[in-house]
Amino acid sequence: MSNNRPLWAHLSMFGACAGWGLMAPVGKEAMTSGVSGLAMVTFRVVGACLLFWLASLFAKREEVPLRDKLQFAGAALFGLILNQCCYTLGLSMTSPINASIVTTSMPIFAMLLSALILKEPITGKKAVGVLMGCSGALMLILTSAAHASQQVGDIRGDLLCLFAQFSFALYLSLFRPLIQRYNVFTINRYMFSWATLMLLPFTFGEACQTLSASLTVTTWLEVAYVVCVGTFFCYILTMVGQRTLRPTVVSVYNYVQPIVSVAASLLMGVGVLKPTHALAVVLVFSGVWLVTKSKSRSDMLKNAKDGVPYQRDH
Repeated sequence: MSNNRPLWAHLSMFGACAGWGLMAPVGKEAMTSGVSGLAMVTFRVVGACLLFWLASLFAKREEVPLRDKLQFAGAALFGLILNQCCYTLGLSMTSPINASIVTTSMPIFAMLLSALILKEPITGKKAVGVLMGCSGALMLILTSAAHASQQVGDIRGDLLCLFAQFSFALYLSLFRPLIQRYNVFTINRYMFSWATLMLLPFTFGEACQTLSASLTVTTWLEVAYVVCVGTFFCYILTMVGQRTLRPTVVSVYNYVQPIVSVAASLLMGVGVLKPTHALAVVLVFSGVWLVTKSKSRSDMLKNAKDGVPYQRDH
């Protein structure tokens, strides 16, 4: 099993990002059918909190000291509250295609924050790769500023989704040691509990209004997908990947999201694919190979220990 751990980590991250990619058009469809952005965030956080408490009853019980319980509050703030609120509200304003392509900006933030916090090296390949991804995201934002359409994009929504990626990258860099100490159910149980306590006082009324509204069965099924698959299962898979993969590699898997989101958005009729979208996808995906081929700090230390000369990434 230990020999297959990296493989399972990569498969988990792929599955999580594919699930999130589909969540963009599904969530957008629900929010155009009567579910407000704040209500959707509330359903995600509170629903996932209940699911993780239920699942933790069947998982190994772990003792968590008070210091770590308090650290989970910070992890919940950056990894859930700021990330989910900004992304969901941004998705309610912009197109699902733009929202998921903007998520590819995370490697830029992950590279810079990992360099500052975890002392990961910024190699030439990594810098060029994230620069290409940045160019694609900037192209989307400029296109949105020109059109301001929920099918083409809206700059306000794009910027909110962009900030959501910065928040999650900061969470990955700051709390990776905490994540590695506990199993996925312990982590998410505490994180979503803290997030519920932080969020519910401000959004309870909005959620109640949505619950009392006359929504179709299809809309509630879309909400259920966002809560159960796009949040509960995807966060479990993400934690499995985070325990093995470094933050920059984890963030690179966001490039899976636009593929799924673009295809689903076009099929569902909630997005329009313009030439600039296609060019942006080419730019950000071209940077994937460069980022994944770059050396990590541990790689360089291992080479130095083994007497292998350092070779700069070109």
